[in-house]
Amino acid sequence: MLENLTQEQAKQKILEAVGEYYTAFHQKKGIKTTRIPYASRVYDQKEMQNLTDGALDFWLTSGEYTDRFEKELAKYLGVRFCSLVNSGSSANLLAFMALTSPLLKERRILPGDEVITVAACFPTTVAPILQYGAVPVFIDLTPGQYNLDVTQLEEALTPKTRAVMAAHTLGNPFNIAAVKAFCDRNNLWLIEDNCDALGSEYCLDGAWGKTGSMGDIGTSSFYPPHHITMGEGGAVYTSNPLLHKVIRSLRDWGRDCICASGQDNCCGCRFSRQFGQLPLGYDHKYVYSHLGYNLKATDLQASIGVAQLEKLPDFVQRRRGNFARLEELLTPYAHRLILPRPCPDSRPSWFGYLMTCREGVIRNQVTGYLEEHGIQTRTLFAGNIIKHPCFDHIRGTSHYRVVGELTETERVLHDSFWIGVYPGLEEKHLQVMAQTVGRALAEGF
Repeated sequence: MLENLTQEQAKQKILEAVGEYYTAFHQKKGIKTTRIPYASRVYDQKEMQNLTDGALDFWLTSGEYTDRFEKELAKYLGVRFCSLVNSGSSANLLAFMALTSPLLKERRILPGDEVITVAACFPTTVAPILQYGAVPVFIDLTPGQYNLDVTQLEEALTPKTRAVMAAHTLGNPFNIAAVKAFCDRNNLWLIEDNCDALGSEYCLDGAWGKTGSMGDIGTSSFYPPHHITMGEGGAVYTSNPLLHKVIRSLRDWGRDCICASGQDNCCGCRFSRQFGQLPLGYDHKYVYSHLGYNLKATDLQASIGVAQLEKLPDFVQRRRGNFARLEELLTPYAHRLILPRPCPDSRPSWFGYLMTCREGVIRNQVTGYLEEHGIQTRTLFAGNIIKHPCFDHIRGTSHYRVVGELTETERVLHDSFWIGVYPGLEEKHLQVMAQTVGRALAEGF
């Protein structure tokens, strides 16, 4: 019985039982070939044991696991600061809103200022821009790479431009050298939406680094399909101390205080400072320097993330291997499909295998056939966010701006789809996927 054990002995006994439970009821021999998902969580007993460990401590908000996760992810990415949040969408919200802080003075983004981005996006890359009252400026994509077309950056630039905010599409880095040089030349902020690209690498000025670490702010998502998961979760990271201060403030209700949960008076002057028009000595724990949110994750989520981080290097290698194998298997169909290609000077940590139907091939017929035969497919998220109902009330107004015709974006909207490369896939799955694509192309064309 547990009452005859010390607390630590009892905990170890419970964790051992959790490991046995995983082996008996969660461990799988692999997914079936009758239904091959585009993505899924990959885990073992360590995640379940960490989750149980956190639950036994019953520290329900952020705590020791959160601190550990933030430090380990920052080290992996090569950045100074990392803040865990409750989702990738919250991470994008925080990243953008950090650039609106009065602490940034003349570089602060104001309503009416412009942010260059793309319309073939996940909506929460663009939503914070519009919600704040800034103006997204949409440029087109590069064929085959599906990232922002750097040749349009100068055309998109106006005196109101303040930032570039774009994703590394499905793990394929955009041309960071060109985008960063453009931003540096024009004193613009760069936000890397790294939610689909954790582990991707890019060679900038002769040195390899992780995507998300090369702009001013990077973001990640830990929703189950992503490179690592904690169920719901995300992160915002930067090497800029001022931006880190703003991000933490906005994440934690907008407060000025830097004390962690359960801490008091880290600054040593909790009751002795003057803030705004408050009384002298007003409790610093309840002083608010921003109009913020509560976007923190829990320690239970972080405990899963810590275990997932240990697996991340292997996950990345398996994603790259699966992508390479699909490329080999699908090359015979390159006359019917435009196959993806990596950005030069990059080593993608692929999120999926994205294809575009050539003339005469109808996407919905291909994806319909794949879905009917057990291969899960996805479009490139919104395809063109401007065409969605959420733009109905602002379509054709000055709330956004479009550069050129968005020709490639339109092609993605109508003709592109992708299938999975996630670490749970094995050779037999990849072969079935490729063979089914081949049959889909032959069926009815």
